[in-house]
Amino acid sequence: MAKISQKDINDAVWKACDTFRGSIDPSVYKDYVLTMLFIKYLSDVHDDKFDSYLQKYKGDKDRAKRAMQHERFVVPEHSHFNFLYEHRNEVNIGELIDVALEDLEEANREKLYSEDGAGIFQNINFNSSVLGDTKDKNTRLKNLLLDFNKESLDLRPSHLQGNDIIGGAYMFLIENFASDAGKKAGEFFTPKEVSTLIAKLTKSAPGSRICDPTCGSASLLIKAGEEVGSDNFSLYGQEANGSTWALAVMNMFLHGFDNATIRWGDTIRNPKLKEGDALMKFDTVVANPPFSLDKWGKVEDKDGEKTVVSYDPETDKYNRFWRGVPPKSKGDWAFISHMIETTYEGKGKVGVVVPHGVLFRGSSEGKIRQKTIDENLLEAVIGLPANLFFGTGIPAAILIFNKGKGKNKNVLFIDASKHYESAKNQNRLRSSDIEHIVKTYRDFNGGKLKAGIVEDKYSYVATFEEIQENEFNLNIPRYVDTFEEEAEVDINAVQEEIDRLEGELKTVQKELNKYLKELMG
Repeated sequence: MAKISQKDINDAVWKACDTFRGSIDPSVYKDYVLTMLFIKYLSDVHDDKFDSYLQKYKGDKDRAKRAMQHERFVVPEHSHFNFLYEHRNEVNIGELIDVALEDLEEANREKLYSEDGAGIFQNINFNSSVLGDTKDKNTRLKNLLLDFNKESLDLRPSHLQGNDIIGGAYMFLIENFASDAGKKAGEFFTPKEVSTLIAKLTKSAPGSRICDPTCGSASLLIKAGEEVGSDNFSLYGQEANGSTWALAVMNMFLHGFDNATIRWGDTIRNPKLKEGDALMKFDTVVANPPFSLDKWGKVEDKDGEKTVVSYDPETDKYNRFWRGVPPKSKGDWAFISHMIETTYEGKGKVGVVVPHGVLFRGSSEGKIRQKTIDENLLEAVIGLPANLFFGTGIPAAILIFNKGKGKNKNVLFIDASKHYESAKNQNRLRSSDIEHIVKTYRDFNGGKLKAGIVEDKYSYVATFEEIQENEFNLNIPRYVDTFEEEAEVDINAVQEEIDRLEGELKTVQKELNKYLKELMG
């Protein structure tokens, strides 16, 4: 039998989405399809292993079952995809799937529960009215089970062309959901080209701890891990949205990163990645945080007549905002401050996507920005093309902070805003665009670039004194001259054209007058 390729699986899982298309929003139905893919994967891996143990123990089922108890995942009989498929016509099929998920969680508590007791399936309900009334819901669930039962979705490792195919299919689905989900897409997915760029810019050495404190479905975090070039690294993430956190946990297992630590909670108000009472430190911290998040900080809870402050960044117990507290309507520097504070002294690196306002806004943001530059943490400011991200057309930038910058106080500015491929719904960075940025950055990082223009209209190395003269404003056009001279205007040719048009206008006016006289006559 021919092995199943990445394309076969991608086509088959995308077809399975037809069950929901047109009737349910992609930002909702993605969770159902991705969860079903996860159940099918665990069930098929279980069957593959069971068959190999049966062979090993010459058909002794009891011995094979005992051996299965030590496998990566335990799959209870009624949590198995085949059980659900056999019961696809039951009127309570939604309930049966929910029970299957609960029992699967329970049988794999260490893997499928977070440290504070939240199961990864607690935010999904296959018996929900979101899927329609009972009849419509049952039809949809039956069709979903039928789609996943196809031969092209046989996910047994022995039938696949490679180990990373399932992870690839999961990423493929998430990316396609993002392009369908409009504004909500940015909450769970960073375009893969941007993830690749950040992963290359912050390239981690073997043995690194890598973290994404706003990890979404973990696509950026996985890319950062893959960029290491060996299996010797550890991944950590935190995500505030419960459904998206569950996607990230499943994504890690489907990519084979079983030891990744992904926590659920608000990174600013309730950071979960800790060692004892202190925040955990990392070699590399990457993120695409929510742009200019409103109400990110202080929390006032009403308790009868009393107002109780349950969180206040001014008195943050981890002292993350010692450089200053960002404005309550713009959380960008709150996330950046958290990221800087959680990297190792003397070597930690931060790569973060930000809206351009972060580069030049004044008051408290300006003071924080100045302090990071005074400390010689800022290494590079990279302007990206507009319309790269799902759900927003605004151009963004990448900031690179480096705690191991050494004596070099200069900052690299790159304006890559004109370097992209225009696609139907959004723009895309080509691999040549990514390599151009990365090479320029690595040359700077390696001490090869002197202050001044590096590449006309593209890159510039600014000294600390220049940035200081600009009052710590990092707006890219202040450093990279992007001015395009207008073509010289030929005054004589323009005058001739005006004369010609005026002549034509007189002729048309005469014709009109003639027709008007005829109509009046």
